[in-house]
Amino acid sequence: MKTRITELFGIEHPIIQGGMHMVGYAEMAAAVSNAGGLGIITGLTQGTPENLAKEIARCREMTDKPFGVNLTFLPAVTPPDYPGFVEAIIKSGVKAVETAGNNPAKWLPGLKDAGIKVIHKCTSVRHSLKAEAIGCDAVSVDGFECGGHPGEDDVGNWVLLPRAAEELKIPFVASGGCATGSQLVAALALGAEGVNMGTRFMATKEAPIHQNVKDALVKATELDTRLIMRPLRNTERVLNNAGVERLLEKERTLGDKITFADIAPEVAGVYPAIMKDGDMDAGGWSCGMVAGLIHDVPTVKELVDRIMSEADEIITHRLAKFAGKATVGA
Repeated sequence: MKTRITELFGIEHPIIQGGMHMVGYAEMAAAVSNAGGLGIITGLTQGTPENLAKEIARCREMTDKPFGVNLTFLPAVTPPDYPGFVEAIIKSGVKAVETAGNNPAKWLPGLKDAGIKVIHKCTSVRHSLKAEAIGCDAVSVDGFECGGHPGEDDVGNWVLLPRAAEELKIPFVASGGCATGSQLVAALALGAEGVNMGTRFMATKEAPIHQNVKDALVKATELDTRLIMRPLRNTERVLNNAGVERLLEKERTLGDKITFADIAPEVAGVYPAIMKDGDMDAGGWSCGMVAGLIHDVPTVKELVDRIMSEADEIITHRLAKFAGKATVGA
């Protein structure tokens, strides 16, 4: 399948693996790229620019296909070594970067001069237009269904994607709630050029996370996510657990007096306990509503092949019948 996204990144299928904290290691990115999508190494997960360079080199030993790096720009008292991370990406020869968080305009000239294609994650049309204006090559449009930070507008993809199609000239992918071939076809119909998947790729054999996390995703339904940190206007969609319930009770009790320090035990530094140790009640971890569509833990290739096969079947047979067109083998 050819779209502007497959052409932009030199990939076979219009499927991008989103950057995920303590998930986006070389194993994950290489598996997605080898399956024909665009795998993504999560830059800040590596800790230092030196470690990122090593992880990129390790990924290159696992795949000869294109892959990218996610770099999330976050406000912090002591910010990460962003100049070092950008330099590591450029020197490593990576040609695709997924940016997220704050406006990446400061870093675009260096990335673009190195021939790197930049796709920026946005949760609104206005932010997408800003990404286009500053020179991003593509946008990942995140609907309210997405795991992680869905923004504060609460607009689902059924409306957000066609709105983006009305406004944007650069290509964009649908992100949030994507797991199946039918959703890929729907995203294409609504104007997107592909899909970005995070939560669904966590429930694969190659995902370098504890089996308890994968089992929790298979067990979960679409009703099992919660929105936390909404009073702080830093809303995050997470899978419900005992730690999340503790956090939500604090939000209910403290109301508008709540501070980040009040909920730090349930959100700060909990990822190692969850992703590595499998402590499923440690606190909040990003998970999309798409958990309700996760029923197994296949290999990445099996998952991607299934999605593309389903999409092809829908386009060439089911939709063709509605259009009154004959199909091969029909």
